[in-house]
Amino acid sequence: MITIINALIPGSEELQQIEITGSEIAAIKPMREGVAKKEKPSIIDVEGDWISLGGIDLQINGCFGLAFPDLTLEDLPRLEKICDFLWTKGVDGFLPTLVTTAVRKFQRSLLVLEEFIAEQKQNNRTTAQVLGVHLEGPFLNYEKRGAHPAEYLLTASLEALEGIITNHESIIKIMTLAPELDVTGQVINYLHSRGIIVSLGHSQATAKEARQAFEKGASMVTHAFNAMPSLHHRQPGLLGEAIVSKNVYCGVIADGHHVAPTMLKILLRACEYERGAFLVSDALAPLGLPDGIYPWDERKIQIEKGTARLASGKLAGTTLPLLTGVENLVKWDICKVESAIALATESPRKAIGLPGLSVGQKANLLRWNWQQELNKLTWQRLDLGWMHTDD
Repeated sequence: MITIINALIPGSEELQQIEITGSEIAAIKPMREGVAKKEKPSIIDVEGDWISLGGIDLQINGCFGLAFPDLTLEDLPRLEKICDFLWTKGVDGFLPTLVTTAVRKFQRSLLVLEEFIAEQKQNNRTTAQVLGVHLEGPFLNYEKRGAHPAEYLLTASLEALEGIITNHESIIKIMTLAPELDVTGQVINYLHSRGIIVSLGHSQATAKEARQAFEKGASMVTHAFNAMPSLHHRQPGLLGEAIVSKNVYCGVIADGHHVAPTMLKILLRACEYERGAFLVSDALAPLGLPDGIYPWDERKIQIEKGTARLASGKLAGTTLPLLTGVENLVKWDICKVESAIALATESPRKAIGLPGLSVGQKANLLRWNWQQELNKLTWQRLDLGWMHTDD
């Protein structure tokens, strides 16, 4: 058994000790209860640093030059390398995101990801896990399509939906759509009945239309503020309704370009931080590559300092890893360290129905150090392998 002592964890105000047996968390209890006597090598004193699970990225579009909508079976080894890379970036799990594309490419990518997920479960390697798939499109509002190709946008219907997801429903975790396109509500009802999370985005929806979608089971918003009307004091719109609705989580990009820091602070305060929001990277295929110009479907994107733009200058995404957003929130004094960490590690899990840091979870842990005088937050993975004993 290994015991981590003097740890701060999200959701607790006092120092904790975390007992680990094998590869799982066996107990979490306050330091005031005393530490059982063990041999010195089995104790890790983190001296008041924060401990968390790794990050969960619910919106990531590609990596190492591979866009997930372009997947083929030949890319299975590349997916392994992407998972290993994301693991080194503090990510425990992620949802490969398929942006709007041709139906045949949706189907092909889903087939590849289904096979890869099955292989991961069988191999049980220590790496970032593909937790399912996020479909961002094709039922998006033309006026708020952002960088999504207009020629592949579709009218929301059960027939069109079934043409994309048939035989692959079990791996689809989230689908982003514009609720005003689902006039009958049949698409949202169908997805909700199948356990697929409906996220509202790329939309012109009014507050009433958003409320109706939430009442039907939608429970998420895709990259809040982006590709939707902004907050207005007389027209709260989709985002305003999401903020005041119970059990609705808002995903948000904390790169400083997609949403200004002041608006981030307003949003997170209104959402009560990790209770109603979570961070996403929205990273594109050049994640892990240097700045430059890269192909993106039939177009090209310019990457400069982690920000991706089309030739027109339109914002297309980022190439910054998820945990950079955590560091930014602290650096910009947006929220407390605890909330910043939780926004990438705890709330994304809760948003898709997974448990957070708790007994029984795998001890894939991050150690966070906050240098208060510099207002700088850094992290590292805790390597517990060398300390494990036979007990």
